[in-house]
Amino acid sequence: MAISSIILAGGRATRMGGVDKGLVAFQQKPLILHVIERLKPQVDEIIINANREISQYQTLNYPVRQDETADFSGPLAGINLGLKYAKYDYLLAVPCDSPLIPLNLASRLMAALIKNDADIAVATCNGESQPVFCLCKKTVAKSLVDYLNNGGRKVSAWQKCQKYIEVDFSDCSEAFVNLNTLADLAVLEAKVLP
Repeated sequence: MAISSIILAGGRATRMGGVDKGLVAFQQKPLILHVIERLKPQVDEIIINANREISQYQTLNYPVRQDETADFSGPLAGINLGLKYAKYDYLLAVPCDSPLIPLNLASRLMAALIKNDADIAVATCNGESQPVFCLCKKTVAKSLVDYLNNGGRKVSAWQKCQKYIEVDFSDCSEAFVNLNTLADLAVLEAKVLP
């Protein structure tokens, strides 16, 4: 089944010193390039959600979409864009700051989604939900628009109102390391050999 994807790079990155996270270097190249390289074999379309440094993201030759809600509404605004503009019936959302996303993320989420007749499949790792790593059917788009219009911003709260399944990825826990600061980046870089 064809899958569209959206890379969420639309945040303020306040803990990263305001530097756009997707463009921060990890092993001599921007974080978002690591994500694209791992995502590209898994999906049929890539969209980038960015609200700053638009021209730099456009050089990657993928469509770049800005939030259509004001004030950096968070990851749900990006997922909403993905659902609105995706060519295909399934949307995989991933953050721009996880350079080690699983190479089988899409296939494992899709298998669980189908097996459980769910509308959203969310990755978990070591007992913790990773809500921005999710596969959604486009049919959830209206419920997300309604949730955002009512002031909702919490990704997991919206997801859990849908036909929702969690998929365990504890076998690849490094994939979900959250790189919020330059110190986080340095720690992961030291762990991962080039």
